[in-house]
Amino acid sequence: MPIDYDELRRIYRLEKNTSKPVELPEDFYNLLNEFAKEEKNKYLDSLKDLGNSRAKEFSNLKKMLEEFFGIRQKKLLNAVLSALHTGEFSEERMALQEKELFRTVLAAMQKHQALFEEIFSNGNGNSVSGEKPKQKQDLNFVQVKILKGVPSFVGANLKEYGPFSDQQAVNLPYKVAKLLISKGMAELEEIE
Repeated sequence: MPIDYDELRRIYRLEKNTSKPVELPEDFYNLLNEFAKEEKNKYLDSLKDLGNSRAKEFSNLKKMLEEFFGIRQKKLLNAVLSALHTGEFSEERMALQEKELFRTVLAAMQKHQALFEEIFSNGNGNSVSGEKPKQKQDLNFVQVKILKGVPSFVGANLKEYGPFSDQQAVNLPYKVAKLLISKGMAELEEIE
């Protein structure tokens, strides 16, 4: 079902006036993209005819969508934080792209939470709270992706590193990783 101004305004008003996300069809952003393209083309055509009403209408559409995106993003972040602390979540009111974003942000937050657990572990694998951390991390190492081939080299700790090939993922000491990143030879590895 295509989106029109009336439906978009209805969804926007509901989104603005409720604390929970409004239920969206999975293909909402695809439909929204098609609608916005059509409206942009109408706007560009109206410029040829020196029409002013289309310009105002298109400007209003852009403002409304900008606010809509901001509201959805805040609700999505709240859902992530809630899922992080309770372990319970639902993706049923989210569009397909939002589900993907939700999972990515949740995974990043879980990794960050594991960092907290590691900092406060008491040495025997248990955290101060008594819970086992999900994944043991060495806080002195960072996972990076090599962007261009790096020949073997000796780090400040007098250990040899490399050689590394393009797109290779490696776990390096923080200082070595920082050096490669600053030289444009590596970037932080994406969270899966």
